[in-house]
Formats: sequence, structure tokens, C-alpha cells
Amino acid sequence: MKILVTGGAGFIGSAVVRHIIKNTQDSVVNLDKLTYAGNLESLADVSGDSRYEFSQTDICNKDSLEKVFDKYQPDVVMHLAAESHVDRSIDGPKEFIETNIIGTYNLLEVSRKYWSNLDEDKKAVFKFHHISTDEVYGDLDGPEDLFTEDTAYAPSSPYSASKASSDHLVRAWLRTFELPTVVTNCSNNYGPYHFPEKLIPLMILNALEKKPLPVYGDGQQIRDWLYVEDHAKALYLVATKGIVGETYNIGGHNEKANIDVVRTICALVEEFVPFQENKALAYSERLTSYADLITYVKDRPGHDLRYAIDASKIEKELGWTPEETFESGIRKTVTWYLNNKEWWQHVLDGSYALERLGNN
Repeated sequence: MKILVTGGAGFIGSAVVRHIIKNTQDSVVNLDKLTYAGNLESLADVSGDSRYEFSQTDICNKDSLEKVFDKYQPDVVMHLAAESHVDRSIDGPKEFIETNIIGTYNLLEVSRKYWSNLDEDKKAVFKFHHISTDEVYGDLDGPEDLFTEDTAYAPSSPYSASKASSDHLVRAWLRTFELPTVVTNCSNNYGPYHFPEKLIPLMILNALEKKPLPVYGDGQQIRDWLYVEDHAKALYLVATKGIVGETYNIGGHNEKANIDVVRTICALVEEFVPFQENKALAYSERLTSYADLITYVKDRPGHDLRYAIDASKIEKELGWTPEETFESGIRKTVTWYLNNKEWWQHVLDGSYALERLGNN
């Protein structure tokens, strides 16, 4: 099959592209605008493969999307392109509305036009897989509650509201126009190639540089952590085996309070790079451990307290379960950042962005 992956240069998208190229016989068209979070260096392992192609295209540009569909004739669309950072959505919601809602609308309309003109065999194969987030559900009340596929939507941030809107559009295009769609909602991802503004890579890199480790509020916000390569495997499974019209929640079965995640990172960095042997200059001479770098800051507006996913449906119906525990996944993640300084250094110094100029 030929799979069109939107947002394939992003964190989760690049993991999906790498998984497909390395583990299947399918081909991939990576469609990405290359905004600040898009990084083609994350695809260095597969970019030379004959089954991989890249198109620098904005999903908000309908004409450009139509040209991509006409040129590549995809069998499956995996839609991951989105603005996704909650803090950025609070500072500036407009881009989230444009990309996550208008962009998804454009992609649905172009997909519908393309699908409606396919011959019957190709029409029967085609699928539009929309990748979303558990944040559309809001937060949970009780300590034992879990998000299921039937949980009512109650988004709290401009980001989650825009993703909820896109989910509704996808389901409406299924019901009204019979476009064959499937939706997945995932918990917090982590792993290699994660953009350094997100919690886990930020804590790793700040610790290595002995910078403050900012933790919102009291750090008791609970998230279900999903290793990104486990997620990529689940997404491919849904895209190829998922039932049209269904929703699948994808979770890691790893609930952790943010402060515990940060403390785990501190312990792992200490194991690999002992604080006293780290040549970086700490912001205070009184500090003696990475845990001393933890700094509590004012909480984010509208911060959800707890997310947790019931992933029993995808296990029962498609046979997927995560391979990584949080303990194994976070160790792999810290090790990856320690061994791939060139990748994250290019992000921090901005040199990774030069690839955009080369693709314009």
C-alpha cells in the first residue's frame, strides 16, 4: 500500500514513518509543512529508502493538497499533522484553530473528492485514519476512572478544543458522506526525537545543563505515558486492520504524576552522568544533585489533573498491547538523548530549521 502520513516530520509522525519503512513493505509519502516542530533529521534512517517520499505541503492549502493526492494516489491517509503544545495554544490559539480545524477540514474534503473518484477495488481499500489525543476528554474525577471510547468530550485548553473539533469533523464526514474513517485517541507520548519543549526531553536536557527543572504547580498532575514506538505500531495496526467507523483508545498503562516522572529522570541522569562529574555550571553553587534543580512554578491555566486511558478495546479487537513499561521506556529515552546530542543540539541552536529553506 501507499500510505500518506501528514505531519510525518513531527515526533509521532516520524515514528510512524520509520516504523512503516523499517517493518513493512508499504511505501510512505510524508506530507509536512515543516513548522518549528517538523524535523527531517528525525527521518535520516529512512529518507534514502526508495519507498519513502517527502512533500513539503501545508494542509491549510487545499490546492496543494489536491496536487499531492493526484500525484501520489494514496491507499490510506494517516492524519497526524497538528499544532499540539498546550502552552503555545494558550499564548496563541489562532494557529491551532487554523491547522487543527481548517486543515483537517481541507484534508477531509480533498480525501472525499479523491475517494469518490476511485474505482471500486481501490475505493474499498481506502481509509482515512485520524490521530487524536486523550485531552479531548478533559480530566477524570475519581482515581479509578478511565477514558473509554464512549467518554463524553470536555476539552479544557484551546489545543484540546481544536482537536475535539477535528474529531467531530471526521465522524461527521463518515456519517454524512460515508468517507471511510477511523479515529484513535492516545495518551501522552514520549521517546526519541521528542521536541525539547515537551516535559520529558526538557527535563533531560535541562538536567544535563544543570538548569532549573520547572514543574507546574505541585507536580501532582497524572498522565498515562505511552512510548512513541509502541504508539507507532498501534497506529499502523489501526490504519491497516481497524474497522471503519470505530474509535480506538491507545494508552501505555503507565500512570505517573509529573513530579515522579521528573524525579525518575533525575535518577537516571545521575546514573549515567553523575552530578558531581557533570562539567556544566549549575545556576547555584549550593546544588548537589539533579533533584535540587526541581523548581515549582505557577500552574498552567485550566490544567487538567488526571488522564488515564482504558485501552482494552484495541487489545481485544486488534491484539495490541504496549511492549514498553514506563521504566524500560524512560531508560531508553534518556539513553537516546545522551547518545544523540547532535540531533537535539541542532534543535536548540536552530540549525535544523535550515532544512526548510532547502525544501522550499
